[in-house]
Amino acid sequence: MFRSLLTKQLFICLLLITINGYAANTITAARVWPADEYTRIALESTAPIKYQLIILKNPDRLVLDIEDVELTSVLKTLSDKILSSDPYIKQVRVANYKPGVVRVAVDLKGEVKSNLFALAPAGDYKNRLVLDIYPLQDELMAMLDKRNNEASQQKPVVEPLPPNSGAADGAIAEQLPSSADSTAPNTATASTAMPKSADTTAVAPPDTNKSETGKPAINKEDGRLITIAIDAGHGGEDPGARGANGSHEKNITLAIARKLKEKIDAEPNMRGVLTRDGDYFIPLHTRVVKARKFKADLFVSIHADAFTNPAARGSSVFALSEKGATSASARYLAKKENESDLIGGVSLDDKDPVLAKTLLDLSQTATINDSLKLGKAVLRHIGEVNKLHKPRVEQAGFAVLKSPDIPSILVETAFISNPEEERKLNNSDHQDKLVDSILSGIKKYFASNPALAKIKIAQE
Repeated sequence: MFRSLLTKQLFICLLLITINGYAANTITAARVWPADEYTRIALESTAPIKYQLIILKNPDRLVLDIEDVELTSVLKTLSDKILSSDPYIKQVRVANYKPGVVRVAVDLKGEVKSNLFALAPAGDYKNRLVLDIYPLQDELMAMLDKRNNEASQQKPVVEPLPPNSGAADGAIAEQLPSSADSTAPNTATASTAMPKSADTTAVAPPDTNKSETGKPAINKEDGRLITIAIDAGHGGEDPGARGANGSHEKNITLAIARKLKEKIDAEPNMRGVLTRDGDYFIPLHTRVVKARKFKADLFVSIHADAFTNPAARGSSVFALSEKGATSASARYLAKKENESDLIGGVSLDDKDPVLAKTLLDLSQTATINDSLKLGKAVLRHIGEVNKLHKPRVEQAGFAVLKSPDIPSILVETAFISNPEEERKLNNSDHQDKLVDSILSGIKKYFASNPALAKIKIAQE
């Protein structure tokens, strides 16, 4: 009897040891960040995750095997986080594949690119395993190709010949040239000229060149729309600073960025483009690349600062510095903002070294000078809405401002760590005032620094 009981206890102990050996790691969180540009699945765990990814066809799906973990309720809820509107994922199925191995099957809506990588603990996060799912073609390039195709498919402008032209009755009408070559790249910042012809005033050119705002991408006065890239700081896995009452910087910056785009789009000669228009993470270098693909004239990054002292308050404007920070606080802030890639999670295996060199090493003296002019104009108008933290534009090595050819500023709208300023930042009316002040500064800058002149010099 005693021997039988002892045998049972030993068996149970061995079984528990075996189970604990298989489930040596625990998945503490499972998150999904869907966006048009890519969808991210992130698994957070107490220890580094052992994994294997299998890519299958017919139908398209990704199979992720996670070793030494238990199928917990956290993993089971992953399938519930997939939206029907997700552009890439049809559904996710999670189940035990074999003892100690959980299989996550990602059923896809079509062929995709994927990137799976592990991240060490950073910020408030433990170990993470990140699966990014991208379209086969870059989202921006697909959008530009779509515009080009739409422009090339436009019908030619046709006008009948004058009655006394000498042409026979029923003759085919002469085709007049349009205002832009329909086979040329149709980007919103391309400058075009009407062909010299006696008949060009008789026919209005077709409105074939539209921006995503729905208005013509060619301005009648100066031949082009001024393009402002608006960067909502942080997003997705990177929440940014946390307010005294729990607000997340990423939500406030997106709300202000959307309002700024709306106000810019209402201007007759401007359009705004967002680096992100949802709650998802974008690496710092990608934000710069997106602005350059849109041929942006300016880059404005929106943030809401936090400091250890809740009494800290006021708005600030920053530009890039090639040498060093202009103050200890500027250096501290740049270090914090540059850690976004570490917190948000960036794979180091897919970076183009040529791109990195271009963004980080090119001489940017002229661009920095323009950035300081822009920052000064914006700071002056923000000072009419909110107390200024510093009376001048500060400089530091912000990675997001390192475009070699686009004047770029970072606007710290206020201190989210200050309870009073956090309340204002969440107030729609105050957001409108901030947006109006930023736009006024932008318009003031362009009053003495025309964007068109810069383009003409570049083209020559």
